[in-house]
Amino acid sequence: MPQVGIVMGSDSDMPVMAKAAQVLDDFGISYEMNIISAHREPDEFFEYAKSAEEKGYKVIIAGAGMAAHLPGMCAAIFPLPVIGIPMHTSSLGGRDSLYSIVQMPSGIPVATVAINGGANAAILAAKILATSDPELLAKVKEYAASLKEGVQKKDERLQEVGYRAYMEK
Repeated sequence: MPQVGIVMGSDSDMPVMAKAAQVLDDFGISYEMNIISAHREPDEFFEYAKSAEEKGYKVIIAGAGMAAHLPGMCAAIFPLPVIGIPMHTSSLGGRDSLYSIVQMPSGIPVATVAINGGANAAILAAKILATSDPELLAKVKEYAASLKEGVQKKDERLQEVGYRAYMEK
């Protein structure tokens, strides 16, 4: 049974949403991924959002660009957390998507990550799920430790070779 629903309004969002799926795979979190347009197929969208809880979803990650109604509409229907990913757009660089997702009316929150922030959306979903899953919490802590180690290794190399050689890699 999937714990996370990943939904996007268009296949053009796939590169960003695939990053979310990869992170969920890395954490061992089950998910289901769909392409559903809130504007072009409203009946299918409403059925998706209404049935998400009974499918076992604990979190929905919804990516959308431009008007970006998909995350907000998910949050209006699905009673559990929704994480919105604003997509980069050619006209306004994703600011349109960001504002559309983050500026939700009172009572209908959408947790919003950075423009094209697929990985962070999945990490946030993992942290939400980890509140009731000690094994997943251990994985989240291991992931944080690996980030720290990565930065420390980079600094060690910088101290060892200096900035000029570091830049050449």
